[in-house]
Amino acid sequence: MARLGLGPHWRCLFANDWCKKKAAAYRVNFGNTSHFSSADVRKISITDLPGKPDLVWGSFPCQDLSLAGAGAGLEGERSGVFWPFLRLINGLNRKGRGPSILVLENVVGALTSHDGLDFLAIVKALSQGGFRFGALVINSEYFLPQSRPRLFIVAISEDIKIPDNLLSSGPMAPWHTSSLRQAYARIPARIRESWLWWNLPVPAPRQSELADLLEPDNSINLNWHHPAETRKLLSLMSPLNLDKVRVAKNKKSRVVGCIYKRTRSENGVKVQRAEVRFDGLSGCLRTPGGGSSRQTIIVVNGDFVRSRLLSAREAARLMGLPDSYMLPNKYNDAYHLAGDGVAVPVVSWLEFHLFKKLMAGRMKTTVEIDTILRTTNKAGMAVNA
Repeated sequence: MARLGLGPHWRCLFANDWCKKKAAAYRVNFGNTSHFSSADVRKISITDLPGKPDLVWGSFPCQDLSLAGAGAGLEGERSGVFWPFLRLINGLNRKGRGPSILVLENVVGALTSHDGLDFLAIVKALSQGGFRFGALVINSEYFLPQSRPRLFIVAISEDIKIPDNLLSSGPMAPWHTSSLRQAYARIPARIRESWLWWNLPVPAPRQSELADLLEPDNSINLNWHHPAETRKLLSLMSPLNLDKVRVAKNKKSRVVGCIYKRTRSENGVKVQRAEVRFDGLSGCLRTPGGGSSRQTIIVVNGDFVRSRLLSAREAARLMGLPDSYMLPNKYNDAYHLAGDGVAVPVVSWLEFHLFKKLMAGRMKTTVEIDTILRTTNKAGMAVNA
């Protein structure tokens, strides 16, 4: 998805994902994939990486940094692959082949994981590697009807000249949230010397809502729940959520919302709840590790209430993938691909308003030659000459 977001002016020289199912989807959608490796990032050497990249994209696994995860942080088996990824970057730097731009993407929980020590470890490593860097929290809801806030750390090499309009003197809304400002406050002064406050414009108001991306209710491809299943969902709702359904019924017109099942603690007892929203947004897509991780669509039309799982194609649309993008045949595989990705238009926004402007002064020809290196899970690397 990072490759799609960067656009056709960036040429992919190397891509990597250890997941066989996602690797298969990549090969199907991008045709000539001689540049693709499905090796574990821990086993990749800099000799496997061609050329001198202009941009490296690294979306390393989020599970150990997520608020919903086990809290292992950067020492975890999955999120810990950040370190072998960084080893590759440092190795390229020592060989004079380091990237001009390095992007790290992850969940916002990376800011607070282990009381902020994991974020501090990341920026310290970037500073020691000779990078200047700043971070932004961008929610895909600016571009798509999905609430999906993500952390983007954008680092640049020392020789990049930054246009004045790309920097601000301090944090700016909405990109520098309170949690990001608090994380910055914990950074030692010597590391703050490498910090940059990136200045991006605020997008125009989003035009689409969740209902706009869904299949027609009469589509033969949809598997609606049996009425008993819908009643069971309603029985799992708290009075507050049931009241949202009642309000939707009183509108006497078609109202679309989404439901997530969550485990809540009530009076010291853990109970399963179905939580609904009718604000035109989908909840954040997640990987379908269990039934509660899959999002449910609810359609209310007067007293008539129906429910079904969000389809794989609808999940892909909520990530900004075009309908021409070929998804895995199995539902869970396709849903996993979407829930584990980065929203395409967010990458495009960064490319247009930041990456392209940072590289403009370094282009030696009128032709942009860019490279992406995708490492374990969601990581990438790119060149612009």
